[in-house]
Amino acid sequence: MRSIFTYGAAALALAIAAPAFAQDASEPTAPPAKDASATAATLAVGATVKDKTGASIGTVTEVKPDAAGQQVATIKMGSDTFAVETNKLAIADGSATINATAAELKTMLKK
Repeated sequence: MRSIFTYGAAALALAIAAPAFAQDASEPTAPPAKDASATAATLAVGATVKDKTGASIGTVTEVKPDAAGQQVATIKMGSDTFAVETNKLAIADGSATINATAAELKTMLKK
């Protein structure tokens, strides 16, 4: 009786594991990561920067990699200048949108 349970358990284990062996190793398991350099290439110096309300708040004055290799955009907003990683910006139709209002940005810059 004990051997029947052992064989039954082994057969069940193989039946459950069999679909895993049938997987095609050439299929990707996750979507490819977004290439940060492609984002930076679409963001050009002189591009308009908008806040989250859609209001134009400034322009991109420089796009370059930082010390860690992340693409960073320097943004001029009135008399203030700040830098933000390009992957934090929504880029569409030649302009960039930042997820903050102009007032929120000015408050952050004062700190």
